[in-house]
Amino acid sequence: VQLQASGGGLVQIGGSLRLSCAGSGRTFSMYNVGWFRQAPGKEREFVAALHWTGGLTRYSDSVKGRFTISRDIFGHTVFLEMINLKAEDTAAYYCAAGQGVLTTLEHEYEYWGQGTQVTVSS
Repeated sequence: VQLQASGGGLVQIGGSLRLSCAGSGRTFSMYNVGWFRQAPGKEREFVAALHWTGGLTRYSDSVKGRFTISRDIFGHTVFLEMINLKAEDTAAYYCAAGQGVLTTLEHEYEYWGQGTQVTVSS
C-alpha cells in the first residue's frame, strides 16, 4: 500500500481546506485510515481515523466538530474536510493506513504517506 497526501496550503483563520489521501494497492479499500499532524517543535499527534467499513470514526478533541474524515465510494481516497481552521491547526498532516481495531495510536498504522503542509494565518 502506498499513500499520497495532498491538499495542504495557506489559509486564513476561520477558513477551510480539504486534504486528500490517495491509496494505491488493491487492498487499500480494506484498510483503516488515520490522519496525524506534526507542528514544528512538537510530537506528531492523532487527528482523525476512519474504519475501512466506513462505519466508525474517531477524532481528537481539538478537532471534533470542525474536521470530518470520509472516504470515496470506491475506497481509493480518504478525505479530511477541515473548517473553521485555527492557528493551532498549522502543521504537516500525514495519512496512514492500518488494519484491525480502529486506533489513535501511531505505531498501529503500517503505511504512511508523506506530509502535506497546512498553514493557518491571520
